[in-house]
Amino acid sequence: MRPVPGNLPAELNRFVGRADELAELTRLLGEVRLLTLVGVGGVGKTRLAVRAALSVRSADLEKRYCDGVWLAELSAIRDPGLLDHALVDALRVTDHSGRPAREVLRAHLADRDLLLVLDGFEQLVDPCAELVRDLLRHCPGLQVLAVGRRPLRLEGERTVPLAPMSGTDAARLFADRALDVAPGPPLDEHDDAVRELCRRLDGIPLALELAAARLRALSVDQILRRIDDRFHLLTGGSRGELPRHRTLRTAIGWSHELCAPAERLLWARLSVFAGPFDLEAVEYVCAGPELPDESVLDVLGELIAQSVVVREESPAGPRYRMLDTVRAYGAEWLDALADTERMRRRHRDWYMGLVTWCEVDWFSPRQVEIAACADSALPNLRAAIELCLETAGEAHLGQHLTGTLWFYWAGCGRLTEGRHWLERSLAPEVSRDEPREEPEQWHDGEWQDGEGHEGARLKALWVLGYVAILQGDNTAAVRALYECRGEAARTGNALARAYAVHRLGCLALLTGDMPRAERLLRAALGAYRELGEINSNVLMGQAELALSLVFQGDLDAAVALCADVREICEESGERWARSYALYVHAYAAWTRGRLGEARALLTEAVTIHHTFNDLVGLVLAMELMALVTADEGDPAEAAVLQGAADRLWRSVGAPLFGSPTFGAPHEQCERRATELLGPERYGARVAEGRALPPASAVERALAGPRAGSVPPRQPSGERRPAPARETERRTDRETREPAGSPGQIGGEAAG
Repeated sequence: MRPVPGNLPAELNRFVGRADELAELTRLLGEVRLLTLVGVGGVGKTRLAVRAALSVRSADLEKRYCDGVWLAELSAIRDPGLLDHALVDALRVTDHSGRPAREVLRAHLADRDLLLVLDGFEQLVDPCAELVRDLLRHCPGLQVLAVGRRPLRLEGERTVPLAPMSGTDAARLFADRALDVAPGPPLDEHDDAVRELCRRLDGIPLALELAAARLRALSVDQILRRIDDRFHLLTGGSRGELPRHRTLRTAIGWSHELCAPAERLLWARLSVFAGPFDLEAVEYVCAGPELPDESVLDVLGELIAQSVVVREESPAGPRYRMLDTVRAYGAEWLDALADTERMRRRHRDWYMGLVTWCEVDWFSPRQVEIAACADSALPNLRAAIELCLETAGEAHLGQHLTGTLWFYWAGCGRLTEGRHWLERSLAPEVSRDEPREEPEQWHDGEWQDGEGHEGARLKALWVLGYVAILQGDNTAAVRALYECRGEAARTGNALARAYAVHRLGCLALLTGDMPRAERLLRAALGAYRELGEINSNVLMGQAELALSLVFQGDLDAAVALCADVREICEESGERWARSYALYVHAYAAWTRGRLGEARALLTEAVTIHHTFNDLVGLVLAMELMALVTADEGDPAEAAVLQGAADRLWRSVGAPLFGSPTFGAPHEQCERRATELLGPERYGARVAEGRALPPASAVERALAGPRAGSVPPRQPSGERRPAPARETERRTDRETREPAGSPGQIGGEAAG
């Protein structure tokens, strides 16, 4: 074979990872004439492009690139007039004719078949784009692989964004580079500290290689402890590297230098976002006299084009984000502008408004979208709450935020985090200097006359009580709810008092005191009606009242309440409260021996709970599904479902809330399955269920009855756990108040 033409540099160390990206780049080189690899500084664009070029040169030299593969390094060029000359030099063209360099290039490339790699063109993107367009039009055998931080935006261009390395590839790269600098045994790429370091460095290859270089003097744990000052720590690249690759600050600063003033300003202001954000958030938080509303979209588009900001699709719709390293650089500039605190407050105000809107819209057909929106916003919500709690006199804002997020904590599987923030916002040291003399409420970005700081605190208290109940911490729940009820009575806040009574009724339900639960829930529902309150919480109160009636044997009244909840949910599009009404209705159907009806109702309930990641509702429905499955004649599958439920309880709190009432059906199912399977086989199937991840457990629960099951039978003497006969309860209840009657919110009725 003749010598390979070209000027690609030899690789000085091992190429690690990027198998999928390399395969995609190589494939596209066989399909398009102009391919542009874009990404943030230090993400490994040049190394990947050179590796791809080396690969195709080896494989297809004679067929596709008989005149070679050539690299033109353009990062040092600042004068557009030198671009043509730089390419002439890179291609090693000798010409003494006095012709313009562009003409020389056209003549040289006109009848040649080669791949030209253009690296580092972004500081001269417009003249470089014009040059590439001209050469591609006049040189049919030319193919261009452009490497930079933004696309050329030419017709026929295919753009490939290069993301940071995956966690596995990043750990492999770090461990490999560590071998070059640190004597001794090789690092374990699966070590927790190594993986955490790779995560903190965003999987950026340049940052990982610079961090590995520090192993000459520091351990991995020491690097981790110092990583917050990453721009100071990660310096000292190899002498042979390009100047822009020698320190992390220089690599990111190169992108900053290429930005227009408005782009630099937006970059700095975007650094207040702690996670993904949408366009509306950017326009509210970042716009101002120096960056008018109407310009924000265009400036953001330029930052995306330069790989400073990444656009991605999410369940909540299009979102934007910055790598932590890029964000940290912007934060330094925001500090230099002395604008950090103002921007943090604007950021907090936006998310205050977003949460208020989400709470209202939770009672609508948009519940799934609201859950996705809250999920996406969670890192920013944390930052907003943190600002409230660390700022003197603003604890009420944190209480408003944490209390208003009740739907997310309780409805979307975030009990532990919700409790963390609720307890922090209510802590005495946070609230000590809180002013309470002026009644206010949050509206349109500011506090206005209304229920006041105390109202925000009371809401946080009843939400804390609610979360503690669902976690099985009854002591904490009682303390929060009694404080809320007492303070609400003292200040005349009837709504907060109703919510406290409601949740005390829920506590009585889960601890097995059904008569007291019924009294409290009826009182709360009556108060809601008087106050005109209608939302998912109110519907949940009806479902909880219905469940207390099921446990007392009044199935007709319970089913009627569930039907009412389901009708309102149909009209409003509400799904979360509907899922609990379905569960209660299924419980009544199972109690009456209607197994097919119970399974159908539970199937819909499980689907909704899983959609919202509501683990409390999901595990309750799974427990009942296990019981239905056992009564259908499949004790083995019932045992699997019980095992799956046991695993879910570990993520929720006390199994079956520590309640004998809720535990009785579970014990009945266990006895039935053990009787038919034997203890050893039953234990094995439970263990099988415990090993199932939640998604697989849900799939099993929704699969339906299996063929070949044991024929169903009616267990003697333990069919349904109702403490009184249905007819007796119905007769006794004819004299009772309807579900929504006002009742008392105090004395015995209020607990």
